[in-house]
Amino acid sequence: MTDTAQVEAYAQADFTEPHQRFIELLRERFPGLPRQGTALDLGCGPGDIACRFAMAFRGWCVHGLDGSTPMLERGRQLVAAAALEARIGFYSCRLPEGEAPLLAYDLVYSNSVLHHLNEPAVLWQSVKRWSRQKGPVFVVDLRRPDNSLHLQQLVEQYSRDDPDVLRNDFRNSLQAAYRPDEVRQQLDRAGLERLAVETISDRHLLVWG
Repeated sequence: MTDTAQVEAYAQADFTEPHQRFIELLRERFPGLPRQGTALDLGCGPGDIACRFAMAFRGWCVHGLDGSTPMLERGRQLVAAAALEARIGFYSCRLPEGEAPLLAYDLVYSNSVLHHLNEPAVLWQSVKRWSRQKGPVFVVDLRRPDNSLHLQQLVEQYSRDDPDVLRNDFRNSLQAAYRPDEVRQQLDRAGLERLAVETISDRHLLVWG
C-alpha cells in the first residue's frame, strides 16, 4: 500500500478491536513467552500492532519490516508519539528480498499480510528464514468468505461507515484472502507442518505454533 490516500485512510482508521484482540490471542497462545526478547513484525504497516505489542510486553523490542515508505513514515511518527523509539525500529523491506537487522528472532508475527502477496509461499519462507529454531510464530489474516452474499454482508457489517477507499480495500482484501484449508496446504508445502490453523472470527484466521 503506497498510495498516499490509501495510507492516510488506513493509518487513521480505528482498528482498536482487531489489533487489541491480536495481542490478547498472542498472550493466550504463548503464555510462556520470556520476559525479554526481540520480535519481528512482518508487514508492520503504520505501526499500531508493534506499539501495542511493545506496551504489552515491556521487556521486548520490535523490528518492523514493510515495503511501503509512507507506511513506515507513519509508523515512526506513532512510535515517537508513544516514546517507544528505544524499543521499536522500522525498516524498509520487500519480501522475499531485503534484510532484517537480526538473522533470527525470538518471535515472528504478522497481521494481514498474507492476502497481499501474489505468492503466499513468500510469507512462509520469510517466517522460516527469520525464526529461531522452534521459535514461536503468530500470523493473523483475513479469510475468504464462502460466497458473494457472505462477502457483501461482511463489508456492510464492518466497513459500512468507512471512506470509499477503505471499504473497497476491505472488499478486495476479503476476495484475495485464503480459506483455512488452503493455508493448511501452504504450510505443509513450506515444511511448517507443526503450525496450527484456526478460524478465530467470521473474517479472520490464525496460524500459530
